Amino acid sequence: MATTVQARTFRPARRPGPLELIAEGFREIWTHRRLTRYLVRADLRKHGSDTLLGNVWWILDPLLQMAVYVVLVAVIFRSGQPDYPLFIFAAILPWKWFSSAVNDGIVSVTSRERIIKQVKFPKIVLPVAAAAGGIVNFVFGLIPLFALMILFYADRISQFLVLIPVIAAVQFVFSLATAIAVSAVNVFFRDIANVARHGLRLWFYLSPALYSFDQVQGKAGPVGDFLFSLNPWTPLFESYRAVIYNETMPNWGGLAVLLVASMVMLAVATLFFKRVEPAFAKVL
Repeated sequence: MATTVQARTFRPARRPGPLELIAEGFREIWTHRRLTRYLVRADLRKHGSDTLLGNVWWILDPLLQMAVYVVLVAVIFRSGQPDYPLFIFAAILPWKWFSSAVNDGIVSVTSRERIIKQVKFPKIVLPVAAAAGGIVNFVFGLIPLFALMILFYADRISQFLVLIPVIAAVQFVFSLATAIAVSAVNVFFRDIANVARHGLRLWFYLSPALYSFDQVQGKAGPVGDFLFSLNPWTPLFESYRAVIYNETMPNWGGLAVLLVASMVMLAVATLFFKRVEPAFAKVL
């Protein structure tokens, strides 16, 4: 009796396309939001227990930075900018949030090497938690801002302050995209932390933080003005100052362009992260 053996053909698993990977990444972020909240709380407790004053440093640190820049710019270089402490604080606070999100995002994956090798879970929640944790710290930082305004600059308090969360939402999308990208790159190139530390410092000084965009516009020529306009922190700093310092509407046009660009960046960063994620366990 003859037995017929039918050969089976094994087809390799189809590699998901870019749009599928982006959708998968966003879906993982949403479905694992409870895990993200847990990681955020764990990081806040850890950072709070690492120092004597804990999370109170988010109140003291921007005030100390403000004092340093006020002495340097307003006293030593004798800047004529009125109410300069409030002027500079409106830039220090959001920048501290961004730099913290980037630095925490860089090590968000590599710092959890052991759990990544032992437990299967979507790694993208790690940089998301690093970026989201900065929201709580940013809220802490609003305490000294409002204290400054109530005690010393009550004449600058206006209804436009309620627009701070709108500007912060745009900044969060931009910060999230950056955190996801650098977290994946740092798995393969560990020097990015050193590069980022110096790069962020240079970025701050080349952005209209210690000065306004109007003060440098035209002084660096058309090329310099064009580069300043491309800097995402130009519309962010100017918008924060508009509602906090100038009592006016933020730069809606600049914020809209930045939001669209940040959403594109977020999609590209998510795609890149999902592409290289399978290699994390091997590299780590």
